[in-house]
Amino acid sequence: MVLDKEESVSLVSLQSREKPRGCAGCNGKIRDRFMLQALDRYWHEDCLKCACCDCHLGRMGSTLYTRANLILCRRDYLRLFGVTGNCAACSKMIPAFEMVMRARDNVYHLDCFACQLCRQRFCVGDKFFLKNNMILCQLDYEGGHLNGSTERQPH
Repeated sequence: MVLDKEESVSLVSLQSREKPRGCAGCNGKIRDRFMLQALDRYWHEDCLKCACCDCHLGRMGSTLYTRANLILCRRDYLRLFGVTGNCAACSKMIPAFEMVMRARDNVYHLDCFACQLCRQRFCVGDKFFLKNNMILCQLDYEGGHLNGSTERQPH
């Protein structure tokens, strides 16, 4: 069983005098003019598919991924097994497929991208500040609420 592997997919021409090969997907003979070669086996173009979304991997590019005996396209591999890192606010893992917000070198879940003092969520175009690695709204940044005092009124 292969745990994690990135493989290339090659389009191979079947020579007219060559004996037809067996397809790893359907076990039928490959009599087409072209066949795919991947994972040290041969495939009909329509038989090499992602186990999740059924996209034809020969048409998607030249790469496929395998893990836990699954053959996957890049998108589904990242969706199932990819990780982008941890959220700078909550420290929880962020899956590779999830939308994120970025501020300098920090990455945040969308729900965590809020003022870390008053919890005000930011909308597109809102001004925010990064001070001592904390996201702040304009009121908290300008009010200097990071000077050691933790008592403050929500706005």
